[in-house]
Amino acid sequence: MQELDPAATAWLLASTALVLLMTPGLAIFYGGMVRTTGVLNMIMMSFISIPLVTVAWLLAGYSLAFSGDGGGFGLIGDLAHFGMTGIAPDTLHGAVPELLFATFQLTFAIITAALVSGAIADRARFSAWVVFVPVWAIVVYSVVAHWVWNPEGWLFKLGVLDYAGGLVVEIVSGASALALALVLGPRIGFNKDAMRPHNLPFVLLGVGLLWFGWFGFNAGSALAANGMAAAIFLNTLVAGCLGMLGWLAVEKFRDGRPTTFGAASGVVAGLVAITPSCGTVNTLGAVVVGLAAGVVCSFAIGLKFKVGYDDSLDVVGVHFVGGVVGVLLIGLLATEVMTGGAAGLFYGGGFLQFGKQALGAAVVAVYAFGVSYLLAKLIDRVMGFRLSPEDETTGVDFTQHAETAYAEGVHGHLANRRPSGLGDLNAPRPRPDAADEN
Repeated sequence: MQELDPAATAWLLASTALVLLMTPGLAIFYGGMVRTTGVLNMIMMSFISIPLVTVAWLLAGYSLAFSGDGGGFGLIGDLAHFGMTGIAPDTLHGAVPELLFATFQLTFAIITAALVSGAIADRARFSAWVVFVPVWAIVVYSVVAHWVWNPEGWLFKLGVLDYAGGLVVEIVSGASALALALVLGPRIGFNKDAMRPHNLPFVLLGVGLLWFGWFGFNAGSALAANGMAAAIFLNTLVAGCLGMLGWLAVEKFRDGRPTTFGAASGVVAGLVAITPSCGTVNTLGAVVVGLAAGVVCSFAIGLKFKVGYDDSLDVVGVHFVGGVVGVLLIGLLATEVMTGGAAGLFYGGGFLQFGKQALGAAVVAVYAFGVSYLLAKLIDRVMGFRLSPEDETTGVDFTQHAETAYAEGVHGHLANRRPSGLGDLNAPRPRPDAADEN
């Protein structure tokens, strides 16, 4: 019988705190990316996800994700731990307390829900978001987590690899974000009016907090204080660095100059892509994963203008696309030393693992998109998900919260004349008018 490992428990306690910090970090990151009239609402959409997902997770989400298989097909867990029943302080999950493991996994669910909010910035009713989040956490997140991370899940049994959340966190959040963006429709003035980030220092501070927390996100998933955790820690650092360099290189050659916003975007892209592969690739593989994500995502964020969907803060272009990049590259770059068995194409494993990764990405994307779309449509039909044009024009902070972040908050709708998004600062900027200069 396995005994509690104090070192692993201490590391997982620290990692859980790090991952929880990522949601306030995301709130600051997203808050800096919107206009001044939507800062508080954007921050609140992240913060409210913490209690909403916590209640849903402790009530049913954890049991559905990590308890025994409920139907024998690897599709969903049972309710053996409904309300966390049957788990005592001395109950172990491996070598760590199961209560701690459940809390660690809870922090993943929280930030995944918060990530989705970036796609519907400036136009969603807060009350509708409050209804959406806990239901979504159970019917989308917990289901996919069971498929991928529970040893009885069907994708786990198939051999699909996702070390820390490329499928469960990144692709799920990106596909769900696209569904909500389509249900709510574009913001008033999308692709016409100014919607650039109002506070780049906020964006960079948020990215710093996210990067700091990401070490707990990835290395904490080792559930041990050992060499694997150390390798994953380094891979996470390397991929973030190369993601930044890749994005800045694209900006330099495409637009003539690198930007601070591009640097922040590149870090996130690299971290997103290394999330599924951090425990399967070596350091050289992390270089490739981070660089590929920085380059690919820097182009992907422009798709919304060509296709016509309004993903306000580029959750699709960075988290979905970056997640797909990371998941697929496992099929090419996985090493047996890291995985303990499976190997990618470039390390003698053939195309089999790549095929498994592609299947996992496709199935998870379709499920998350489809269920999120139906849920958002239902909420929109029952109570309305989209703000009225009058409230949206007035500003979501004031109409939803009766507050403004700044005394001059109304200027957020008037400044400049470029569309927004995670990569919009890459485009050439028009000269500010007299009002902007003042």
